Amino acid sequence: MTFLERMWAYITLGATGAFVGEASPLIGGLAAFDRNLNLVNVIIAVAIGTWLGNLGMYFLGRWQERWLRKRWPKLRPYLLRSIKIVRRNPWRVTLALRFAYGLRIALPIGCGVARLPLHVYAIGTGISAIAWSLVFGILGWALGRTTETFIGHVKDLEAVIGAALVALMIVGYLLMRRRHTAEKTADILDRHKTPLGMPSLPADETPHEP
Repeated sequence: MTFLERMWAYITLGATGAFVGEASPLIGGLAAFDRNLNLVNVIIAVAIGTWLGNLGMYFLGRWQERWLRKRWPKLRPYLLRSIKIVRRNPWRVTLALRFAYGLRIALPIGCGVARLPLHVYAIGTGISAIAWSLVFGILGWALGRTTETFIGHVKDLEAVIGAALVALMIVGYLLMRRRHTAEKTADILDRHKTPLGMPSLPADETPHEP
C-alpha cells in the first residue's frame, strides 16, 4: 500500500469506528497482521475517530434535544432510560460506553441531554474508546494469525473475513433488537394482567351473572 492509501485507510477506520462497531478495529487489526497497516496506528485511529463521534452525539443531545424528540419520537424511551442511568453513575457510564451494546447511540445523546459535565464525559469516553479499540484491534490481529495457521494465506481472504465480521455485527444487532421487542411486549402484557395472572377485561366486557 502507498502512503496515501494507508492514510486513507486509517481515516476510514477512524470515521466508521463509532457507527459500525467492532468491525472497524477487527478489520484494522486483520490488515495490520498482513503488514498493510501498523497495529498501533490502527488502534489510535479507531480510538480517536470513535471518541470524536461520541463527542458529536453528546453535543447533538445537548443542543438539539427538542429536535431529536420531534424527529424520532421512538427514541424518547431510550433517552429517558439513558438519562436515568447517566445521572446515577456518570463516571461508570462514560468509562463503559463503548461496551454498552445496544445503547451506543442513546447513551452519548443521553449524556448530552442530561447536561453531564463535558470534562467528565470527554475523559471517560476517551478512556473507553482507547480500551475498546485496543481490545478489538488486538483481537483482529489474533484472528488473522489464527486464520493463517489453519488456512494459510490471509491476504486473499481479507475482504471475505471483513464482510463476514460486518454480517455478524448486523445479525447480532437484529437479535438484540428482537429480544428487546419481545421483552417490551411481555412487559406490556404483564401490566394488563390481574393479580391472579388472568387478562383483565374492559368494563363493557365484564361477564354478567345469568
